Amino acid sequence: MKIQFPADAPLYRDANLTVVFAALVDGERVPCAISVEALEDHFGAGGASLDAWLRAFDAGRARIEAVARAHLEISNGSPVLLKSGHFPPGSVVN
Repeated sequence: MKIQFPADAPLYRDANLTVVFAALVDGERVPCAISVEALEDHFGAGGASLDAWLRAFDAGRARIEAVARAHLEISNGSPVLLKSGHFPPGSVVN
């Protein structure tokens, strides 16, 4: 399975408090998302604001995509929703 992450800007989805990004799995677009709670808990998003969440996503993008990749491999390319529990305790971005 070939997994790539386009450099597209992430989008905020207020309906479920997530930042959404895409993966390409064998050329097919697969939606991925991370909860704002995970961005606050592990990626240094200080304060509950769109700008803070998007900055945290950009700062932690490599790690977020690595965890998303692992879940895409496990789920055989199904959509991924990353939550705080998908990351080890503590901040991964200082």
